[in-house]
Amino acid sequence: MKVLVIGAGNMGLTYSEGMAESPLLNKHKLRIYDTDPKKIETLRQDSRFNVFDNLEDCLPKADIVFIAVKPYHSDGLFEKMKPMINHSQIFVSLMAGVTIETIQQKLDVKKVIRTMPNLPAQVGKGVTSYTESTDVSKVELIMVRNLLDTTGTSIHVNTEKFIDASTGISGSGPAYVFYFMQSMLEAALKMGFSDYDSKVLVSSTFEGAIELFNQNNISPKSWIAKVASKGGTTQAAIDSMEDNNVKQLIQDAAYAAFDRAVELGKDK
Repeated sequence: MKVLVIGAGNMGLTYSEGMAESPLLNKHKLRIYDTDPKKIETLRQDSRFNVFDNLEDCLPKADIVFIAVKPYHSDGLFEKMKPMINHSQIFVSLMAGVTIETIQQKLDVKKVIRTMPNLPAQVGKGVTSYTESTDVSKVELIMVRNLLDTTGTSIHVNTEKFIDASTGISGSGPAYVFYFMQSMLEAALKMGFSDYDSKVLVSSTFEGAIELFNQNNISPKSWIAKVASKGGTTQAAIDSMEDNNVKQLIQDAAYAAFDRAVELGKDK
């Protein structure tokens, strides 16, 4: 199987590094195409990749093509790609807001899989939601899922609505976590902790809470009840969040990302 990744930005390179070790490649090197001379020079020093700066040399013979460019670059890219592709190829989009129908129309192809990756894929902890056009077979879908799973885990969804919804939860979600972490870090610093101690306190707290959640079949609400004693310190913090409507604000933020993903799809 010949796999090509178009675009060596954060997501493209992350998935390239994960997939490079996949047995599905059957000892073929993963192919990467980019137009940035500095990136190309750096990538060519990595023995896992065949690196290209010309689409004609890599696109026509690829079996699976991952498209990992910024959405606003897609129209120009599709124009270049269209004369070089064939209908047996599978196109996997890592682009936010670009619909399956748009890709099918712009490239005149049928087999398209749309995904929503997220940043923790960089450390093998990503979650990628994905859905496919009707022309993608079950075998082809399994092959692509196995490739996506090289960066963490993947979740199949039935319609593109859930790809947009995933944007609001998992796609943009790491930024919400970092926002909360930054707020706690700043609180720790104001309380007098050093930079190092603040980082340890916050990061270890997040890591420990997530591990508790993953290892037990207990809801977050139940965990809060276990930590928060009536009239105690934790309950004071929770009461403050409830009084300030923090839960609703977080949900509103998730829906804002979801709505923007839908808008981007309409723009395309």
